[in-house]
Amino acid sequence: GAPSCSGSRSLPFEFERGRSESSGDEDDEDEDDEEEEAEEEEEEMEGDTRARFGTDDGELDSDDERERMINLAELTPYILCSICKGYFIDATTITECLHTFCKSCIVRHFYYSNRCPKCNIVVHQTQPLYNIRLDRQLQDIVYKLVVNLEEREKKQMHDFYKERGLEVPKPAVPQPVPPSRGRPRKVLGSVFRIPPELDISILLEFIGANEGTGNFKPLEKKFVRVSGEATIGHVEKFLRRKMDLDPACQVDIICGDHLLEHYQTLREIRQVIGESAVQDGLLVLHYGLVVSPL
Repeated sequence: GAPSCSGSRSLPFEFERGRSESSGDEDDEDEDDEEEEAEEEEEEMEGDTRARFGTDDGELDSDDERERMINLAELTPYILCSICKGYFIDATTITECLHTFCKSCIVRHFYYSNRCPKCNIVVHQTQPLYNIRLDRQLQDIVYKLVVNLEEREKKQMHDFYKERGLEVPKPAVPQPVPPSRGRPRKVLGSVFRIPPELDISILLEFIGANEGTGNFKPLEKKFVRVSGEATIGHVEKFLRRKMDLDPACQVDIICGDHLLEHYQTLREIRQVIGESAVQDGLLVLHYGLVVSPL
């Protein structure tokens, strides 16, 4: 056989056994280390996977924050009125083309024109105010996006009425609908409803024209329903557009025995002149055409 080492047989049994035991312990420790390393590798792989696919909790929170945080400038073109260039107040949409404006802006615009300010479509031949509707959902969105806009608007409205000694209008409270039993009943009513803004009906009576006023088209419809806030100036512009009057032609508008001024509103005229100006519920206005003095 192969020669053995000189001291190989002189090793005590206890040492060999202790060595074998210690080697067994070392094996166990090695196994534990391997398990720990495997767990660490798995954690690292999971961390890499979360980082790669965006499933890490920290990244989720930051992504959510980035999704929630929107710059108001990105939404500004969708919540601005193209007439006054301000945020929508009482957002009102034209049913013909679905363009939206402030209520006061579009009502004022329709005193002079029956076309949409954005697309120039004819909204209505004679009464464009029939084809507008309040967009309450859009207005709620605007109030939520623009901080303190609703509060500022309410304060301005309150100050406006108080300065003029008028009663501040109260917000409309929706009435609860009583629960109906059995089969729902159909409510018969007029499909066409007149908007509450058009609270005055006027009758335009032609009383003649002086020589030299030029050619003009007769007014096709002399019955008009308008807002009480409309002025005599608005009525004159309506007549000029419908009758295609020459700029040199002057329009005099009379109610009873009173020659009316441009700044007077129809509601004021009806209140001041009284029942003598009203015929069958219509405010009667007479108009004549004269040549403007040079």
